[in-house]
Amino acid sequence: MFLFNYAYRLKCILRNRELMFWTLMFPILLAILFNLAFSNIYSTEKFIKVNVALVQNDALTANPAFSDALSKMDDLFVVSQTTLEEADALLKENQIDGYIIFDPELKLMVNRSGLNQTIIRGFLDDFLQSSATLMTVISENPAALESGTIAGVYSRTDYLSAVSASKSSPDTTVHFFYTLIAMTCLYGGFLGVNEVIAIQANLSDVGARINTAPTNKLTVFLSSMLAATTIQLAELLLLLAFIVGVLGISFGDQLGYIALACVIGSLTGVTFGTFIAAIVKKSEGIITGILIGSTMTMCFLAGMMSADIKYLVATKMPILGYLNPANLITNSFYALYYYNTPTQFFINILLLCGFTLLFSATTYFVLRRQTYASL
Repeated sequence: MFLFNYAYRLKCILRNRELMFWTLMFPILLAILFNLAFSNIYSTEKFIKVNVALVQNDALTANPAFSDALSKMDDLFVVSQTTLEEADALLKENQIDGYIIFDPELKLMVNRSGLNQTIIRGFLDDFLQSSATLMTVISENPAALESGTIAGVYSRTDYLSAVSASKSSPDTTVHFFYTLIAMTCLYGGFLGVNEVIAIQANLSDVGARINTAPTNKLTVFLSSMLAATTIQLAELLLLLAFIVGVLGISFGDQLGYIALACVIGSLTGVTFGTFIAAIVKKSEGIITGILIGSTMTMCFLAGMMSADIKYLVATKMPILGYLNPANLITNSFYALYYYNTPTQFFINILLLCGFTLLFSATTYFVLRRQTYASL
């Protein structure tokens, strides 16, 4: 009887097109929209070399050290060798960010202020400072020319190196895909609602037939819940495969932990739906509305619409983050992607298991006491 009802409920869920759209196709469409919106977010921050012109004259020829120093900055500047007239024309047409001229001192000519102009000015100030230091050293210690001390004036040594505190590079866009996974898990509540309605005689004809049949109601309900969880987990894995395989979003390489998070997240979502359907004694439309409203509220607090909201909750109301299943699911994937140890991951998983047990127990005790005056 258990396997028969399990297979029967699988067929019923798969044939419910509206249910399949909201639990599978809608998250995939959102993933595509997220990818279109965030795919080029870092390209706008890519550094573009500064265009600068160097005016050729006798003063420049007399200062070959400057030309040599500028030529070594090819990773920062795109240098054009021009005459003064050409440099003026290029600057007026905004073809360059500024031009450098010895007249007779080193000068920078610009037509506006901005980051690129500041970069050029910084390079010139550094060169002038190094030149002044060099002249001071030579005047006070001529022997420095032979000892090699002069070489240290122009050398630059970095004593600090940037090291990531986590095993993965920070990526602000991946957060939105984590919240999308959390939303998909909680959208499994639609499946849970559907299964509870299917066994309630006052809400569906199927429920009336089940309650008059000589079958164990708990067996029927458990098989229905297993069918709903199976579909939900399969849909979640399809979404993950699409995000990783098609969109190219990384979720880390700990596949076992990722699978565990998907299973627990799916169980939490399905049982959350059964919990809502059991305690709300209203029509299916009202139950669905409450489920959608509560799910989107939790996703909003988890940062789905704005990462700043998640930060605000974490800093001002941290307890709210631990009481939010969507936030716990999101943080589970965060822990796998960023942290070097699985401690935080298992904390989130245990809290999700607690919510699953709470939802399941409440659903069981509410439904087992439910009776009907007539069918």
